[in-house]
Formats: sequence, structure tokens, C-alpha cells
Amino acid sequence: MQKFNPAFSGSDVKKYFLKKNLKKDLPASIVVFLVALPLCLGIALASGAPLFAGLVTGIIGGIVVASFSGSQLSVSGPAAGLTVIVLGAITSLGSYPTFLLAVVLAGVFQLILGLVKAGTIGNYFPSSVIEGMLAAIGLILILKQLPHALGVDTDFSGDEGFFQQDHENTFSAISAALGHFSLAAVVISLLSIAILIIWPKFPKLAIVPAPLLVVLLGVIGSFVFAGTDYALRADQIVKIPVVGGFGEFMGLFTMPDFSQLANKNVYIVAATIAVVASLETLLSIEAIDKIDPIKRVSPTNRELIAQGIGNMASGMVGGLPMTSVIVRSSANVNAGGRTKMSAIFHGTWLLLSLLFIPQVINMIPLSCLAAILLVTGYKLTRISLFKHMYHKGWDQFVPFVVTIVAVLFTDLLKGVAVGMLVSIFYLLRTNMRNPFFYRITNEGDKKNIRIKLAEEVSFLNKAAIQVLLTNIPKETNVIIDGSNARFIDPDVLETIFNYKHNAYTKGIIVTLEHVQKHYTVPKLTNKVVEEINS
Repeated sequence: MQKFNPAFSGSDVKKYFLKKNLKKDLPASIVVFLVALPLCLGIALASGAPLFAGLVTGIIGGIVVASFSGSQLSVSGPAAGLTVIVLGAITSLGSYPTFLLAVVLAGVFQLILGLVKAGTIGNYFPSSVIEGMLAAIGLILILKQLPHALGVDTDFSGDEGFFQQDHENTFSAISAALGHFSLAAVVISLLSIAILIIWPKFPKLAIVPAPLLVVLLGVIGSFVFAGTDYALRADQIVKIPVVGGFGEFMGLFTMPDFSQLANKNVYIVAATIAVVASLETLLSIEAIDKIDPIKRVSPTNRELIAQGIGNMASGMVGGLPMTSVIVRSSANVNAGGRTKMSAIFHGTWLLLSLLFIPQVINMIPLSCLAAILLVTGYKLTRISLFKHMYHKGWDQFVPFVVTIVAVLFTDLLKGVAVGMLVSIFYLLRTNMRNPFFYRITNEGDKKNIRIKLAEEVSFLNKAAIQVLLTNIPKETNVIIDGSNARFIDPDVLETIFNYKHNAYTKGIIVTLEHVQKHYTVPKLTNKVVEEINS
């Protein structure tokens, strides 16, 4: 086996690691391709767009976005979270080409957001909320894919919301599926799950990716049941457009209508898509970094730039708006993907399948693809994760559970927003306890209280300090020591000075030590960064 030589040139190093990771990225890309294919079609269908639009969005998300992105494991494509926005936008704007103009402009807005460093907002999502979102996505995958595994629900849109567009909800869809399941689909999905669990336990056999074996099994199974009373119906099998030739292929592309640049509604739709898509992308990037086995950190501003370029390209050729998608990205991680080459390959497979083997792809049962997502869902919401979060304390466990429940019964963005609110409550609660230290001494009948302020005293600490000062008994000497404080919020300073001014009415003598009248926010300047790195 070739060993890495530190004396290699930069190009040699890239070739070495590309070759080293290829044996993981290539099989992972096939898994992601198999997961992405029906989802691209389903999301396009649910969005009221041409099926080709979903596929071209997946192709651009794989090849273009991954090429510009700094994330090694994120996979982009059409997002279920945008289906309602897209469906409404196509209707309100009156034509699909006008909507495509909004997608192009949304990409421009995302590009600007990346250039002004707006991606740093992703650093403020608490880990408990991100873990809860991942676990919720895992549960959603399990709940949403159960009907597909049973061969009943033919809506393979990947919609994450609790209430579906067919007027069913997550649980009623499962209940209906249990009463009208397909024996062939159940057999195929059960055998697929067994292979996905057992096959990786044999390293010598695992050279052939388990998901690829599952797909082959699914195709064989559909042939075995063909001609019997249990044969799979056409709507229980993958369905992609069959292109007759190059001319027909080129005819599928649609250009945006640039004559609508003066239409203000286009800009409103573009801004909405840009904001929602950017938030979903930042959440997905943060979540994928959490489950990255190598624990790499993705540059969020660069990701927004990559998404902007992707949406501009997608809109120019008739595609849908895209985001970094947690389902595909999770499947990539769980399949062993190591670098962005996995996402690029997956986009390439989508393109090649559309051009050369649509008839073969149209033989794959949806039930075996559902099995892949069921196993992926279990890995995201494993029992050990709940135990781990419980042992971290209530301030982590409660936001984690609340996020799961909220995402399950609403949708991704609303659920995360609820989780953030609960997490902020615990943050405020913690800050009320930790803005100062105090010591009480007695001199005869009089008490002396020394309050030593923390290094950073923010607005969040105002309530705690106000409660402490209000409850200090009469005839007490109070010393407020700010010698450790690098910053004290102006509101907190106002509270301290007002207390000093009025305390004499209670016979309280207040002494301020090292408390300035004004503080500037400490900044980590380039000079400090250079000193740290040197």
C-alpha cells in the first residue's frame, strides 16, 4: 500500500488524499444518488414544477454547489421545506419563467449575504437544539418512510411537515398504510433493512456497498412478484423522465423571464426564498458538522456564496431553489462519505441516469429506497443520543426534547425556533446566577457586602444584579468591585449608579471600586489574532 510522504508537493498531496478517500466517497455517492433521485422528483411534483426541474436542481446541487462549498459532507438539492413557498410563488407570479427569475435573484441575495459575512449567525445555534433537530429529522424519516416501506403512500416528496398536502398527517398516513399494505413492498423493505444491518458486519463482503445490494434486491424482487396478485404497481416504483435524444433533452430547459425585472413581487419572492433557504442551509451545515466523524468545521459564509451560485445556476436553466439538505447529507455521512467528491459524484450519477439509463432507474421499487432512509433515520435518533443528552443536564435535555417535539408537529424552521426560545430561557436563567460573586462579613451590628462583578457583565445580567441590590438589608455597607470586569453593559451601569445615588435613603453606604462610567465592547482584533497564532 502506498504510504504518504511529507515531502510530496501540494498537487501530490491532493492526489494522495483523493485516492485515499475515493474508496469511501464513491460508494457513498451511490447511496446519496439513490436517496436523492426519488426526493428530487417528489419535491418537484409537490412544488407544482416540472419533474425535470427537480432533477436539474439535484444535479446542480451536487456538481456546482459542492465544487464551491467548503463543507466536505453537505449535499445540496431541492428542499421539502421550500415546497409551500415555491407552489405559492409560481401561482402568484403567474408563470414558471417569472418564478425562475425570482430564483436567480434569490441566488444573488445569498451571494451578497455570504460576502457580508452573514453566515456567522450559524454559530449561535445551541448544540442542544441542533442535536434535537437531528433526532427529529431521524424520527420524521422513520415516520414518513413507513408508508412507503409498506407500499401504500405514493407521495414520495420527502415533506417534513406534520400536516401533508393530501390532507393527511404523519400518523393518519401510517394508520392508513397499515390497513392497506402491499405484501411485495413489505417483503422487499424487510429484506432490505436486514441487508443494511447485517452486511456491514462482514468487512470482506462490505466492499460491495449494502445500499447498492438493496437496490439490486429491490429490482429482482419486483420481477419475482411481477405477474402475481402481489405485483408492485407503477406508482410504487421510481419514475423519471425518459429522454429520447439530445434535442429532446435540451428542450426540457426553461429560461427565466428577464422582462419581469421591474416586477416588485419578483423581489419579494426572491427575498423570501433567500432568507428561508439560507436559514435551512445554516442549520443543516451546523448539524452535519456535528455528525462528521472527523469533526471538521464548515465555513458558513463560503457556504452561502456556494448556495447563491447554485441558485443562480438553477434558476437560469429551469431548476428549483435549493438548500443544503439534512436528509441527503445524513445519508452521505452514514454511508461513509469523507469529502465533497461524494456530493459531486452523486450529481454526476443523477445526470448520467437521466441521459443514459432512465429505463433501468424506473425499475427500482420505492420500498427499498424507503428502507435506506429508515436505517438512516434510526442512526440519527438512536437511544444512546437521548441518554447522552439526559446526562448533560436539564438545561441541555429540555431544549433537546422540546425541539424534537416541535419539529415533529410543525416543520423544521418553526420547530428550531421553538427550541431556540427554550434554550434562550435556560441561557437567561444561567446568566442570572453567574454575573457576580459576593462575600458577606460582619462588623458588630453592621454587615459588609463585597460584590465582585464577573469579567463580562451583559444586559442579560441586569435582572440578577437588580434583584440582589433590591434585597440588600438596611444599614449595610456595600462595595461593588469591578476590577475583573472588561465590559459592563450601559444598562447595568445605570442600575449600579442609580442604586448608589438612592441607597442612602435606606442607610446603605455604597462604594464603587474600579467601576468606570463607560466601557467599550472588547474586540478580538487582527493584531490579537496574530499574537495568538505566533
